[in-house]
Amino acid sequence: MATTNLSIYDKATIPNAKNFRFGIVVSEWNSEITDNLFLGAKEALLDNGALSENIIKWDVPGSFELIYGCKKMIETQKLDAVIAIGNVIQGETKHFDFVCEGVTQGIKDLNIKYDIPTIFCVLTDNTKQQSLDRSGGKHGNKGVECAIAAIKMAALRQF
Repeated sequence: MATTNLSIYDKATIPNAKNFRFGIVVSEWNSEITDNLFLGAKEALLDNGALSENIIKWDVPGSFELIYGCKKMIETQKLDAVIAIGNVIQGETKHFDFVCEGVTQGIKDLNIKYDIPTIFCVLTDNTKQQSLDRSGGKHGNKGVECAIAAIKMAALRQF
């Protein structure tokens, strides 16, 4: 669980994102949380030089569908990095475990298969409050942290 502000970064250490194109695939499930993660990510990209027209957003129904959405985005768009945004909250069944495992492995597989970094921005919390705290609440916004990772990975890709 986050204990620091996920939105804090040193802008002087971040490459300029002006010439990068970013894809962001967002789960519609728990949209109160995923919309905030998206806004945090988009604002951080723009704050670090990304052009609005170079940020492509696609929505998918749930976190499990992020894998296919990211795959299609990678295959059909010219991008430097993709951010997969989702949220899974622990319930009373094993469904949480299966979805979290599948999404984690799927995003890992995309990073192995393609030469486009796919950033894991999926909150997997025990409670809705924990997710709210990490999507613009008392722990900042994980979307910001993932956008910074996307910029750094897009720059790394150029080597």
